[in-house]
Parts: sequence; C-alpha cells; structure tokens
Amino acid sequence: MSHDASTHPLRPARTFVVTGLGAVSAWGWSADDLWRGLLSGRTAIGPLDRFPAAEQRTRLAAQVPAPPGDLPARVADWNELSQAERFALVATLEAVGAAGLAPGELPAPHRTGVFFGGSTAGMFETEETIRALLVGDRAGATRTDLAPLTSQPLDNPAGAVARLLGAAGPVVTVSSACASGTQAVGLALDALRAGEVDVAVTGGADSLCRLTYAGFNALRVVDAEACRPFREGRTGMSLGEGAGILIIEPLERAVARGATILGSCLGVGNSCDAHHMTAPRPDGLGAALATERALADAGVTADEVAFLNAHGTGTPLNDASEWRGFARALGPRAAEIPLTATKASIGHLLGTSGSLEAVATVLCLDAGLVHPTPGGGTIDPETPARLVRGEPLPIERPGVALSTSFGFGGANAAAAFGPARFAAGSARGALGTEVA
Repeated sequence: MSHDASTHPLRPARTFVVTGLGAVSAWGWSADDLWRGLLSGRTAIGPLDRFPAAEQRTRLAAQVPAPPGDLPARVADWNELSQAERFALVATLEAVGAAGLAPGELPAPHRTGVFFGGSTAGMFETEETIRALLVGDRAGATRTDLAPLTSQPLDNPAGAVARLLGAAGPVVTVSSACASGTQAVGLALDALRAGEVDVAVTGGADSLCRLTYAGFNALRVVDAEACRPFREGRTGMSLGEGAGILIIEPLERAVARGATILGSCLGVGNSCDAHHMTAPRPDGLGAALATERALADAGVTADEVAFLNAHGTGTPLNDASEWRGFARALGPRAAEIPLTATKASIGHLLGTSGSLEAVATVLCLDAGLVHPTPGGGTIDPETPARLVRGEPLPIERPGVALSTSFGFGGANAAAAFGPARFAAGSARGALGTEVA
C-alpha cells in the first residue's frame, strides 16, 4: 500500500528521502560489506587486538579490519587522521557517491549541513600518546609527538567531513550517550524541515579505546561471549566501532536530479528517563515515549510498523526495559512485529550505534528484508519479541521501520524510516511523478 501525503490524515506535507548510505563496520569498509555480513546471520564480534585486554574481564569486540590496500590513498592526510576520522571520511565518500553527488557537486556550501553523533572520537590516539609518553620517559626518550592529542575533541569527525565536502551550513555534534546518533538524524530532519539546509549529511563515527572498554568491563555489563539480545541467560553487551552515514534531502530535489531513493526519513522522537545514571527505567516509560513521539512525528500509527531494529544491547536490564517500552507504545502488536538487533552482529558503537543502525534499517527497507539477529539460545519469556533469527525475513507488510537507541542517563531516541514507496505516494501527490 502506498500513502499519498495529500490524503493521509497524519503524514507531514513534505517528504525527506535517503539517497545515499555509507558504512564502516567490523564487516568491512563499505555498506555492501555491512549488508553481506548482516544477511549472513553470523557475528563480526571476535578477539580484540587493537590494544592489550588480558587484564579485562572480557576480550571480545567488533573491531574494524585493516583497510583494503588502496583505500588510504583515496583519503588525504590518512596518516594524520584518527581512526574515527578515517571511518567518517570513508563512509561519507561512499554515501555521497551512492547519492550521485561528488564533494564538489553538493548544493551551495551554506545549504549543506553535517549532523553527527559520537562518544569517543580520537580517544584511542590520545591514549596511545600518553602511553608513549610514559614508556618514553622510562626509556630516556626526550621527544614525543603530541599532535595526536588534537584528535581528542568529539566534534573532530564531523569537522573532517565538513572540510571534505566544503559544507558551510550547520555542523553539529551530539554527545548524548547511546542516543546520540539517532538524535543527530533528528537534528538533520529538523534543519531540512526548517529550510535551513538542502542536503543533510548525518551519522557518526567512533573507535574502540581503552577508556570505554575498561569502563564497561568495570561495570560488569560486557558479555564474555558475543552478545545475545533478548535471549535467556544473556549477560551483557559487546563493544564495536565504525561509522554510518546517511544523505537526506527533500523528495522534490531528489526527483529533480534523478537520484535513486533508498527510503524516507519520516520522524524522530526523544525522551529522558530521569531515573538513574546508568540503569534504564524498569517500566520502559522513557522508551515508550520516544517510540510514540517518533511515530507521531512521522505521522504514522503503531499499526503501520513493519519491523523494529531494537537498541538490543544484550544487557538484562536494558533489553527488559526496551521490551516493556515497545509493549506500552505498540500494544498487543509488539509481540507480532518482526524484530532485529543489529548490535549482535556489529557490536555496540555507543554514540554512533544509532547512526550505523539507521543505515542497517534503510538497507533492510530497500531490500525488503529484515536481517537476522546472530546468537543462539531461547527467547527470554520476559522479553517475548518476535526475534528474526537464522535467515533474513521478507518484510511481510508495507509500513515503517523503527530504529531505537536508549542510553546512559536515560537518554532515549527513536527514528521512523519508510520504504521508497512512502516517498512514491508523496511524489504522486506533490509532483505528479512516480518514484520507483
């Protein structure tokens, strides 16, 4: 079923569409690598060797592999960049290329905005510099290169992307725990709706580092094996790294330039638990509010949800709270809606998790498939989700997908994405044009 913006009672009048995707993940350095890995039903979570982890409780992570041999040559100043900046630039180049835009072919610089979420930026490089200082002092060294310390600010990946594209519109970085990437999508959508930008580059990039790895191990919320969201006996999360980038623009602009439409960005909702520094609100109220607000912002109802890409960290408290939030927001249908959890495949990217999971969600919509969630075990009766496992599941009914992100401090965000046919209905009503 297609929806026409002129007849649907809730749908906002203007439609904004996704025309490009880019990704770097533990599956590889492209969105194609990510998609193949997700469809495999396996996990990319494995032994960590980026830095020593022998003294930690766990020794697994979803680590990005070494780049293909020719890749560094495509990115200027590769050796001067932090890991997070490299991830961001590679994913952005892929996304703008997929959108049919070269960096010099974007709209006027002040009409292009960059909206990022993140949490670690160049922390790994800072740690390496401090380690070299300490080791160097003991070895009698007299000089240490301190330049990597400049990669520390959280806005560095977004700034690197702005310089790459010549984007002089708003360049914003959100750091709101695990909700950051999804909130960045919301800021991009706000700027597009307000007419502040013509093209929004939104996403994020984060790398593994000692600080977060040791911190989550100290909290005892990391599983010694690959995480298994919504399963009985689950004991925690698995950390990951990478980048996810989406190019979002008005439907009419995409149609006018003949762009391929991968999906539509319909709405984003936010809330705060105001409950605890690390633990989610047990009754799921905050998760429910973010979900309900995303649906309302998108102008759709709970009956139109085709599948869920859950935050799904694999921690006992978070999965339980999220499920109760879905039950509140979606009612009895919650247990019938197919649900996937991308983190079981690529790990938890913290502030960037919502960005890469948004990419995964649009890939699912574009292919008409819900990717499976890796890991065995019985579904926890306290979280009776219809978890997609084993094989990809064809999307059974037309509708929207929800990608959810619920973080420390009770920061909650949910984003609603639609398939290209949602945009097609709007195109017929607004432009008299059919969008494939």
